[in-house]
Amino acid sequence: MSSPLPITVVILTFNEALHIRRCLERIRPLVQRMVVVDSFSTDDTPALARACGAEVMQRRWLNYADQFQWALDHAGIDTEWVLRLDADEYLEPALIDEIRSRLAGLPTEVTGVSFRRKVIFRGRWIRFGGFYPTILLRLWRHGAGRIESRWMDEHVVLQRGRSVTFGHDFVDENINDISWWTDKHNSYATRQMIDFVAQEQPLFARDQALESGQSGQARLKRLLKVHLFARMPLYLRGTLYFLFRYFILLGFLDGRQGFLFHFLQGWWNWMLVDAKIDEARRYIADHGLDAFKMHLNDRWGYRL
Repeated sequence: MSSPLPITVVILTFNEALHIRRCLERIRPLVQRMVVVDSFSTDDTPALARACGAEVMQRRWLNYADQFQWALDHAGIDTEWVLRLDADEYLEPALIDEIRSRLAGLPTEVTGVSFRRKVIFRGRWIRFGGFYPTILLRLWRHGAGRIESRWMDEHVVLQRGRSVTFGHDFVDENINDISWWTDKHNSYATRQMIDFVAQEQPLFARDQALESGQSGQARLKRLLKVHLFARMPLYLRGTLYFLFRYFILLGFLDGRQGFLFHFLQGWWNWMLVDAKIDEARRYIADHGLDAFKMHLNDRWGYRL
């Protein structure tokens, strides 16, 4: 049996009993440490994680970026590399083999490794619509990476060195039902709204120097989102995005499950975001920015 590599994997959880064992059992032979930062789950997530050999820390949730950066700063990481995974993700065997064969030989100026993400929705690999491959920085030398201070679509960015991309996939496969999925994306839409409103109002300070360290694909997507998508009319942009994704980027080739995914994630989700932005603008106009911040805390528990 191969020895583990000098990697600490960090996983954030809340009620992930359906996924956490799959995630940890697949990654356990590869890494020296598994750290789970749990937001006081009400299911068996902490017990299952400990049974798989993970160290479990608990902390109240604010947002993903805040929680993950707290883990980087407080988990006592002493391995050479850090790996970021979500509980509903796992590495394919080919990627594990590639990490084993290539990681030790990387030159010292390489401080980050990006992987190709494969999304599986209701049992179907979403190959089209611009969703594959999504290149994400998920492995970096300890101390070389930090996470953006954003409420949504946060990325790990390198503060020194450069990254390389490995050729195999990790999988994002959530097996909860569609009601859970829509509830989750309602929460995502609120966080997207906060990020969009923060471009118009001083909700919180952004670390522009940190954001400049994004990978090329992440930087391009952020530029398109901030400078093109954000300037398009509310409600129209979600429709145009869905049509572009479904027809121009061939999302229709993903079949019945693909239609549901692209429609919900590409059209319904952005309609919901825009409705929340519209609502937020009206609230700020009527009550002021400070009252809006209090409203976010009272309604969603988001402390800005």
